[in-house]
Amino acid sequence: MADVELLKSYFEYHQDWPKKGVLFCDILPALRDPLAFELLLTNIMSHIFTETLPKLAESKRDPRIHYVVGLDARGFLLGPSIAQRLGAGFVPVRKQGKLPGDCVHATFEKEYGKDVCEMQRNAMSPDSNVLIIDDLIATGGTAKAAGDLVKQVGSHTIEYIFVVSIPFLKGAEKLDAPEYHLVEMD
Repeated sequence: MADVELLKSYFEYHQDWPKKGVLFCDILPALRDPLAFELLLTNIMSHIFTETLPKLAESKRDPRIHYVVGLDARGFLLGPSIAQRLGAGFVPVRKQGKLPGDCVHATFEKEYGKDVCEMQRNAMSPDSNVLIIDDLIATGGTAKAAGDLVKQVGSHTIEYIFVVSIPFLKGAEKLDAPEYHLVEMD
């Protein structure tokens, strides 16, 4: 897939960030170029329209995506564009203490420590179909916590979508729905 290779050429890698021993894959340079950003969104939307939605239509569930949940912070950059293209709402999952009002909380382990994330309790209607999106899946802690928040408000994660996956960390094994990614990193 030449377009995925082109996208990868925009990514930058930072050794020992945010802590020693971590090689961080930064997708932000791809978002700085409008054509690369559009290519990224087009690849994700192509997957949603050819794989995710047809499978949802075959199920006994409502065949629409009602909400796209974006994870703090790079999921905020992708999620609203995906939601708009799907005619869905956008819901942020933030680090604890960043959202006003009544929130649901989930604690999780990241590759470099514990954290808590939250979502506003009234952010989505119960029994909604949800896509969760972020830039990268490593150990799966943040994504799993987001899925737990979706469950807490009575909705259903249909799929998790990432730009980059680090498969050897086995993060996708923690998730309660299928996972899709564009790029794998060793």
